[in-house]
Amino acid sequence: MITINRRSMVTLMVASAMALSLAPAKADQFVNILTGGTSGVYYPLGVGLSKIYAEKIEGVRTQVQSTKASVENLNLLQQGKGELALALGDSVKLAWEGDPEAGFKGPLDKLRGIAAVYPNYIQIVASKESGITDLAGLNGKSLSVGAAKSGTELNARAIFAAAGMTYDDLSKTEYLPFAESVELIKNRQLDATLQSAGLGVASIKDLSTSVDVQMVAVPEDVVKALGAPYIAATIPAGTYGGQDSDVQTVAVVNFLVTHSDVSDDLAYEMTKQLFENLPELEAAHKAATQIKLENALNGMPLPLHPGAERYYKEKGMM
Repeated sequence: MITINRRSMVTLMVASAMALSLAPAKADQFVNILTGGTSGVYYPLGVGLSKIYAEKIEGVRTQVQSTKASVENLNLLQQGKGELALALGDSVKLAWEGDPEAGFKGPLDKLRGIAAVYPNYIQIVASKESGITDLAGLNGKSLSVGAAKSGTELNARAIFAAAGMTYDDLSKTEYLPFAESVELIKNRQLDATLQSAGLGVASIKDLSTSVDVQMVAVPEDVVKALGAPYIAATIPAGTYGGQDSDVQTVAVVNFLVTHSDVSDDLAYEMTKQLFENLPELEAAHKAATQIKLENALNGMPLPLHPGAERYYKEKGMM
């Protein structure tokens, strides 16, 4: 029979406790949400998602990163520097194809879809003082088209091409984020800004309460020339200060995108908690009121993540 004296027993117990303390604990999952400028719509929605995920997904730590939006977000996802991103549909399509002109050096083959969310409205706003009343009126004027090779700037390029115009028709082209563009208009250093965002974007609201503005329509023939993934849309009267009538424009759907290295379980939970907590997300920004489960797969320009696919199959959508 093997006997263990009291001192040996104590030593054994201490050694066992130390071994347990050194055993690796289950690591928290980290979700970095890539958004856009803080005065846009992506950022508050990212903050809303961050709070939902932190509360509803066990063992998850979240962070919200302000970026130059779509193009940068997609490149960061490919590099594994984020777990979830918001991006415009045309940018997502060009990223999957690897269009160098759009800012993608090659096909971003790790990208995977989570959901179609809400449409971005192309919103062109000019100071009344500029005299710009329509798209053609931008000729000889100064315009900010968003950060260079951002999703907004890709939209601007597409609209100009469909209208038979180029940046050379402008007196000056600025490549600035929303808030900086607005400040230049307030200071009479810029005539107009083109912003691709959800309705009620903070930057244009700020501008319309500071100076008299003119919303600039995108005419029907330009909408037709653009084609998919652009769709005809309307900015309802009263969306911004001094806007007394509806304004015709175009819209393109935004997508939530992840990458293939994100686990199936995490992608499933990110998809599930998005759709099961929409009221909380709507409190973050009213653009979320346009997020509908029935539209989640509409126009998805890249493969779904298997975790997201599992959720949609549970809902009978696949």
